[in-house]
Amino acid sequence: MPQTSPIIIRYGPYESCGIVEHRTFRLEGIQAALKDSGYVWVLEKTSDRNQVELVINGERVHACNITDLDFGGDGRLDPLCQEAIKAVRNVYQQHQI
Repeated sequence: MPQTSPIIIRYGPYESCGIVEHRTFRLEGIQAALKDSGYVWVLEKTSDRNQVELVINGERVHACNITDLDFGGDGRLDPLCQEAIKAVRNVYQQHQI
């Protein structure tokens, strides 16, 4: 699997200030961590409330509750972002030829 395969970040709506809608503020850490590691990703909305999934070639490699992610930031201090990056690296290492 080439490392250029895009990672799909599927994210659902979550409630903030009494309004439920899709927001990307809590995804900024994951996006920054993926960028720092040289990965390419695309955002994809889903109707699954409070969910975030990282998908590579149709395989879900990481999932968590979007409200558990830190708001904004670069992802370096967010343990869930670090888990997500580790899961992505493991997938690419397992499929190296």
